[in-house]
Amino acid sequence: MRVAAKVWKKANIMDSAAKAAQQSEIDNMFERNIIDLGIPPYPVILKRFRDESSKDDPDFNRLAEIIMSDVSLSAGLIKTANSPFFGMRKKVRSAHEAIVILGLMTTSSAVAGIILRNSFPTVPNLERFWDASGRIALLSGWLAQKLSIVGLLSEDAYTFGLFRDCGIPVVLRWFPKYQGILEEANQNSEQSFIEVEQSKLPTNHAKVGSVLARSWLLPEEMCSAIRNHHDLAILESDSAEVTLPGRRLIAVSQLAEYIVQQQLNLSLTQEWPKLGAACLKLLNLNGEQLENILAEAKHDHE
Repeated sequence: MRVAAKVWKKANIMDSAAKAAQQSEIDNMFERNIIDLGIPPYPVILKRFRDESSKDDPDFNRLAEIIMSDVSLSAGLIKTANSPFFGMRKKVRSAHEAIVILGLMTTSSAVAGIILRNSFPTVPNLERFWDASGRIALLSGWLAQKLSIVGLLSEDAYTFGLFRDCGIPVVLRWFPKYQGILEEANQNSEQSFIEVEQSKLPTNHAKVGSVLARSWLLPEEMCSAIRNHHDLAILESDSAEVTLPGRRLIAVSQLAEYIVQQQLNLSLTQEWPKLGAACLKLLNLNGEQLENILAEAKHDHE
């Protein structure tokens, strides 16, 4: 009987390994197909900026030249630096000033976000989406600073906020009827956002977004968080699929979205009622602290 049990256990382990390998191959095929469908390629200008900024002694004049080679990119970076979220006392007037004030990591993320937005000129009706995404990213960075949670960096929170929903414009480009599916998913208070999408489509925006983020060389921890940012079970568990810092990125961006909803009626969804309690737990916040944050965010960033 012991021999039989060992054989059965070994067979189970082999079966699990085979299933994992099969799932991995399916995921790889999915990623290749999504890239073929129209994921914007890793931008050359972003690579040039990251290569220079990663040097031991980066040349800020050279970095500014890279940004200024694209007029819309330079203007977008200056606009970002002058956002009230960064609390600058005087207006930034050049790309060089913006880089010095924002720092290399935040500038790199801002540049990536601007390029991402510019990659979808043919997808209509995205102005409110980009506006909400930008506000959510900035608020995420502000919240990360304010909460001072070990391992939750403001530049990571900002980057995650920019890329969290980056799959949406990709899916909109290929499925014109996706706009209606989005509205349905936003209004559904029972099913998860992803369940609504996958009942109508062969994929979902979180999967597509994680592929884009990976192809643009975002950290793997962030890519996994993007893929699972609507998953309540992931937020409530200690699953290795998304690390604790990754789950906190999801939580802080969800809180930022909730604040935007409360202030401006932008990015309206049913996600906070479904995910809010788990997010507050991950961020070690209670109801009273949440109200204080809402009041402070309204005062500082109107």
